Amino acid sequence: MPISSERLRSLIGFAETELRLEESRVETHEDHAVEHLRFRLSDGTAVRGLLARPLSSEGARPAILYAHAHGNRYEVGASELTEGRPALLDPPGPVLAGEGYVTLCIDMPTFGERTGLTESAAAKAALWQGRILFGQMLGEQAAALTWLATRPDVDPARIGMTGLSMGATLAYFLAALDTRVAAVAHLCCYADFATLVETGAHDLHGHYLTMPGLLAETSTGEIAGRVAPRPQLICIGSEDRLTPPLAVERAFRETAAAYSRAAVRGRLALLTETGIGHRETARMRAAVLDFFKEHL
Repeated sequence: MPISSERLRSLIGFAETELRLEESRVETHEDHAVEHLRFRLSDGTAVRGLLARPLSSEGARPAILYAHAHGNRYEVGASELTEGRPALLDPPGPVLAGEGYVTLCIDMPTFGERTGLTESAAAKAALWQGRILFGQMLGEQAAALTWLATRPDVDPARIGMTGLSMGATLAYFLAALDTRVAAVAHLCCYADFATLVETGAHDLHGHYLTMPGLLAETSTGEIAGRVAPRPQLICIGSEDRLTPPLAVERAFRETAAAYSRAAVRGRLALLTETGIGHRETARMRAAVLDFFKEHL
């Protein structure tokens, strides 16, 4: 019996919260606009958000919730959307705006403008207090999804989610828990966690992924399988040390089985780039854009 949504939320420490918009400043570029946003969480924490959108207003558009990566570049955070990072081809925000999407990214705890506390300190404090940092991150992403869905220029039935590395993990975990994510495409962080532990590759991942007891009850492949029957695109590099081939194979076997049980065809795809490490490729970018064009 697949793990229930309620039990999965408990295991990952999913923490409900809200985002309240306090400030907004629009920066206009030649072919897109960027909104600089300032939110406040339920506990009073200030959170920076960046939103890229087309210049023209044509009613409710499809939207993307973009989860930023880790890469030990704590200073980047949400600015990945508009400024990029080394693992990306270029900043995704302007590209997605050019394709007609409204795209939102917020700083995760310990990243961007929230670097006052280190990831190690935040993860330890959370665990000592009976909480989980990853569950806090997912709760904030869900709150960002709620806010994005309320915008008059967004069609709430056509919101997808994407991200690379840590952002990928946030993307498919949230999609597994929240059916408001209509389609999910994730890059460079899909692998069977148990196999990562077997090979030692788990130690290449950040403290944020520490979820006590998770592997005793479920697996990455099963969690990603909860996205079914909604569309899902998985992109990985064959030489990515964070996603060894055996770990990808084991996870995908379980995810594919879930899609088979859902009796859907053509809604799950795995793109493997031979000889590529932990980074986006032109082929991955094209696949993601084609995926969202088809499913949103």
